[in-house]
Amino acid sequence: MATEEYRGVLDRFEDDLAVVLLERDGETAEDISLPRDQLPEEGRHQDAIFRVEIEGEEVRTLSYRPEETRKQAEQAQSRFDRLSQRPPGSDEES
Repeated sequence: MATEEYRGVLDRFEDDLAVVLLERDGETAEDISLPRDQLPEEGRHQDAIFRVEIEGEEVRTLSYRPEETRKQAEQAQSRFDRLSQRPPGSDEES
């Protein structure tokens, strides 16, 4: 059986389950639910990024990617900061 590799993003928690979105080529392929305690401790927060290997229906490996998670958060904050700035002259009267 072939092993498939995905980029996983922790989307949310539902009780004791973690819902991880599986992405391939920048598109969400599917999502999986795992017991929260199967996640690496340092990756138990929303938007954490993982490398996920699945064989058949079973998760073979799930490894937290702290550097990728940090970069993604910085990019999102930068976009938010740019969008929250007022355009020049928006508060000036004509």
